[in-house]
Amino acid sequence: MLQEFRNHIITNFPFLSGSKLLIACSGGLDSIVLVKLLDTLEIDFSVAHCNFKLRGKESDGDEKFIIKLAEKLHIPFFRIDFDTKKYAKEHKLSIQMAARDLRYDWFKKLATEHGFDYILTAHHADDNLETFLINLSRGTGIEGLTGIPEINEIFIRPLLPFSRTEILKFAKDNVLDWREDSSNSSIKYLRNNLRHEVVPNLKLVNPRFLSNFNTTIEYLKQSNEFIQGQISYLKKELFETSDKGYIKISICKLGEFGNPRTNLYFLLKDYGFKAWGDIEQIITAQSGKQVFSESHRLVKDRGYLLLTDIPEEISYREYSIPEEESMIMIPSGALKFKVVVGISDTNLNTVYVDKEKLKYPLIVRKWKEGDYFYPLGMKGKKKLSKYFKDEKLSLLAKERVWLLCSGKEIIWIINYRADNRYKISPQTKQILKITLI
Repeated sequence: MLQEFRNHIITNFPFLSGSKLLIACSGGLDSIVLVKLLDTLEIDFSVAHCNFKLRGKESDGDEKFIIKLAEKLHIPFFRIDFDTKKYAKEHKLSIQMAARDLRYDWFKKLATEHGFDYILTAHHADDNLETFLINLSRGTGIEGLTGIPEINEIFIRPLLPFSRTEILKFAKDNVLDWREDSSNSSIKYLRNNLRHEVVPNLKLVNPRFLSNFNTTIEYLKQSNEFIQGQISYLKKELFETSDKGYIKISICKLGEFGNPRTNLYFLLKDYGFKAWGDIEQIITAQSGKQVFSESHRLVKDRGYLLLTDIPEEISYREYSIPEEESMIMIPSGALKFKVVVGISDTNLNTVYVDKEKLKYPLIVRKWKEGDYFYPLGMKGKKKLSKYFKDEKLSLLAKERVWLLCSGKEIIWIINYRADNRYKISPQTKQILKITLI
């Protein structure tokens, strides 16, 4: 059995030798076996132990056990105490999820501070099966059914193909000592319930159940790799990044690939969306319809779906600009004011106005319903809502519009169009150049 374990690590993880390694060690059977294996392979490593303060003297006993083991093997040892119950309450998590978040955050911190290349955990095939069943019971896509990854960034699980029975046999054959966690016998946690009540019956029905499960996981991983390749292709074909940073998806082009609901699921799932019924309906909804995840939103805009981060709270602050001010910062950049003798460069970022027509202080503000202006070069006035529609501005683009105003009158839709009332004429005595930089 020792040779089988050793051969697996040597064959599949040759890069471990020579790397700076940290083993997450609880003191239980699995992590002690992992420590023993790396020690027999003469691979250098350190150990890290978390005391979650959940089992009183038993938790402290685990810590003392690991300290003695580290001293015996002459290996560096890291430890930390957590107030797990307090963290779980503050973050509204189960105790098990709180413990998971705490330890993985700490492991990553150790890796950064001490330069560890990889962190090894002792997950095995039975853990993988339990994770599969947990995800299945909660509802999941194919990724949730591919189990625990053997390699995930800096985290490596060298024992993942081996069963708990094989690991126990290895420990007994090598006369290893380990600590038993009394909480593992409680079935109040879902994982423990599956471990003690469900999995044994599955193995009883079919003694090769775990082996067959490992084979199924491999098939699922292959299927998922194929799907990921298709998703990458769809994104290249459908995702168009605008100059404003958001993603445009052509509804017409999406329809050409068929199965819009399925394709949208795979295209958008990494952005945190869950309201798939609403997303399917947004395709045929009126412009302006929005669907939100915790981090992103999807907006229907004519023939497109616009995908963007949820912006920070839109600022409705007004900026006052006194006459003597030559520059002021606003969310979209800096407005620069300069009296000039004539017109030179003209572009969307620059306007020239008759300074004597202005009423100070000038105001920079967001647009609001009912606003209107007199577009430069045109006769008559136009509502901003109509102007935005004619310019085919998306909901996202309209949210980013700022106005430069003189009193209640608009001087300039910044970066878009100036107002005819403030244009320079033969009678103009002072020309004010206004630039957004």
